[in-house]
Amino acid sequence: MALKDSILASVAVMLLALTGRAWPALPETADGQQVPSLAPMLEQATPAVVNIATEGRIVVQNNPLLADPFFRRFFKIPDGPIERKTQALGSGVIVDARRGLVLTNSHVVANAVEITVTLRDGRHLQAEVVGTDPDTDVAVIKVPVENLTALPTANSDSIRVGDFVVAIGNPFGLGQTVTSGIISALGRSGLGIEGYEDFIQTDASINPGNSGGALVNLRGELVGINTAIFSQTGGNIGIGFAIPINMALQIMEQLVDTGAVERGTVGVTVQDLTPDLAAAFGMEKQLGAVVTSVAPDSPAATAGLQTGDIITEINKKPVRNGGDVRNHIGLLPLGEAVSFVVLREGKRKSLEAKVVAGTDGGAAGGPRAVNPKLNGVTVGNIDADHPLSGKILGVEVAGIEPGSQAWRSGLRQGDIITSVNHTKIGKLEDFLTAVDRKQGPLLFRVIRGNAAAFLVIK
Repeated sequence: MALKDSILASVAVMLLALTGRAWPALPETADGQQVPSLAPMLEQATPAVVNIATEGRIVVQNNPLLADPFFRRFFKIPDGPIERKTQALGSGVIVDARRGLVLTNSHVVANAVEITVTLRDGRHLQAEVVGTDPDTDVAVIKVPVENLTALPTANSDSIRVGDFVVAIGNPFGLGQTVTSGIISALGRSGLGIEGYEDFIQTDASINPGNSGGALVNLRGELVGINTAIFSQTGGNIGIGFAIPINMALQIMEQLVDTGAVERGTVGVTVQDLTPDLAAAFGMEKQLGAVVTSVAPDSPAATAGLQTGDIITEINKKPVRNGGDVRNHIGLLPLGEAVSFVVLREGKRKSLEAKVVAGTDGGAAGGPRAVNPKLNGVTVGNIDADHPLSGKILGVEVAGIEPGSQAWRSGLRQGDIITSVNHTKIGKLEDFLTAVDRKQGPLLFRVIRGNAAAFLVIK
């Protein structure tokens, strides 16, 4: 029994150290020993988390029969589009009590014509939408300023995998509910959930109705806005996702200022730094994004970015992959300065650009490349009638055998090869010289349609 008491006391001390605050005294067991509890923290955090109920209307897709005037008169169907009422439940977090601002998910308030916010103390307040950003699934709504409690925010860039977190929300409409877990992963992207993804992954239970709720640390600080789960059944299986609060606050300020988020660009496209590309560029770590193209006369071109540069930092934040570049730039206000740190031929360079408003081959039978890695590949100069003729230097892949080594590496007929192992290609002779009996991997920069990419053929 003494060992058990010692362990409980140790856990309690650990939790107190993690919180970094002097919370009210912990409850005691029958034998006088302290036991760990999240209750003191939650008593301060939960008043800032609200339940959201919405009523909306959507236009129902008409059956072709409903277009017949006789049919509509016979069944007394009114003219005009048919609308259907919708109801939804979700959660939100008060982040600015002075202005009455509540953060939630865009999908929670989508199509809403009436929004009712229920506070922890039972009060019901009518809310209005300040702005929504479906690309990040962030929305800001406003409630009357009546004795509100805001949740303090953490720096979500400083959280770590393994940190304890608590999810607070309104699952299945049951009312405010608390679940706990840890941060399972950071920087989750490529999930196809939102347009801009940099999710915190957690195993704290997140279920339908938790959307827009709070993910807090043991200090009671907001680290993320719960937004989605990975599930094959619709219920929680321990894989939930939250929008980092730093990203959500960036979006919130733009929505408050202008009611919308206008995406910006610097005129550069990138791709992930794969292990093969990292080796081809002589990098030991697979962190960064490769610049595949720079738009002429763009801010990136003016700043001096070049194809083949490896972007490792943006605004002093590390870049792990191409998604980081898209997130960092796409979330900045227009006119904002953005600093880059790039690696070029192994040397570190610092560059700066400004964000501006964005917008969203030769004949078969030509010479064959004389390199075993390119068996089955036919290349030629760019035809005069090619859309890129006179606009770009390189050679065109006139033919490629499916299943060949180059084909398995991603090369396709119609690709325009503009460089080989960082050497620019102007015409066919340049290409043949660059690949002839070349030892080691071949690094191609290719143009395909409106996109550019690097390929490694080993």
